[in-house]
Amino acid sequence: MNHPTHRTRTVLAAALTALLLAGTGCSSKADSDSAADGADGVKGGPGVTDKAIKLGALTDLTGPYATLGKSIVQAQQMWADETNAKGGICGRKVEIVVKDHGYDVQKAVTAYADIAPDVVAMPQVIGSPVVAALLDDIERDQVLTFPQAWAASLLGKNSVQVLGTTYDIDMIAAVDYLTRTKGIKKGDTIGHVYFEGDYGANALQGSEWAAKKAGLKVVGQKIKATDTDLSAQVSALNKEGVKAILISAGPAQTASLVGVAASRGLKVPVVSNAPGYAPQLMKTPAAAALEAMLSVVSAIPAVSSDVPGVKKMVAAYQKKYPGALVDSGVLSGYNAARLMGVSLTKACEDGSLARQDVVTAHRMQSNADAGLGSPQNFSDVAEPASTSTYVLKPDAKAVGAMVNVEEAHEAPGVKEYLSKG
Repeated sequence: MNHPTHRTRTVLAAALTALLLAGTGCSSKADSDSAADGADGVKGGPGVTDKAIKLGALTDLTGPYATLGKSIVQAQQMWADETNAKGGICGRKVEIVVKDHGYDVQKAVTAYADIAPDVVAMPQVIGSPVVAALLDDIERDQVLTFPQAWAASLLGKNSVQVLGTTYDIDMIAAVDYLTRTKGIKKGDTIGHVYFEGDYGANALQGSEWAAKKAGLKVVGQKIKATDTDLSAQVSALNKEGVKAILISAGPAQTASLVGVAASRGLKVPVVSNAPGYAPQLMKTPAAAALEAMLSVVSAIPAVSSDVPGVKKMVAAYQKKYPGALVDSGVLSGYNAARLMGVSLTKACEDGSLARQDVVTAHRMQSNADAGLGSPQNFSDVAEPASTSTYVLKPDAKAVGAMVNVEEAHEAPGVKEYLSKG
């Protein structure tokens, strides 16, 4: 990728930067964080001093994904504390600057402008709409960013790394799971309830492609994030005679769909994308129906998994945050932080913690493994980092109220789908 010329380290650029910072009232702290090479000879840049590496987190602590945001923030802070206890990264302590956007795009844009001068990378940005609004700024600033969002529309950006699979890959796996294990066969009709926007559209793209390959008909039902009573959608799908239902929405919508379907006798298999489930659902009236009908496709295993790295993380999290819920956000956030640490460590070994060099070090990895699930390939900006999915199932008695049903594997047809995409 050809980097913009204003990123070069010339005297003129430095002078212009100083002038701009003075004109916008930015703090002198940002100037110090953008200092030249460190005393150890490692090249510096924004967010990096001889003593610290600052990372940014644009999260949701007050909006619809507040529970998820809290889990991710705490898990990533735990990683930072563990890392610092071992001497940090490149001899520098890791600091995470957290900004709450409440799932409001405009607040997120303002928050990014506030922290951008002071961070080298961002191991967390919650929300596909938020990331979409920031894509151009992130690319311009070359801030390595890990979204907590998995739309394929976020691929193709050098500085933005979607971890794991994308929503369409997950739905291809969901259709495969239904045909292999739930008796869905050629000629059957399945439903797909999905959010409007990139999340739902990308998921539907995957389900329709897989259904066509399997000889199935897909009946789509588009909903809004504010739709929490899916009675009308269940009625419509029932009339169509669906034999299974896919859902790409939030936990509230999943609970409504499954609960209403069960109460009306439409007791068919339901498969959700990972964002459609939360352990809190097992304390709702829909709990029994969820255990009986729901499966979840996910790029990461259940937090109740026997994977050694996951078990160790869960134990550490429960010790650090007694009584806190251990959900998928904990694992997703911790995994992202560890992978960010791998990229920063490699950049240090290569002699530079400048933003563009952190991105370069990240993109050189084709088999990054944090020990928390599937290895990740970061070398192709146009492809998902992983094509392997787990199948999970609700279980009120398990840690995180979820257990593994199938271990990570690539569904048949995924390579063909990506090659034609």
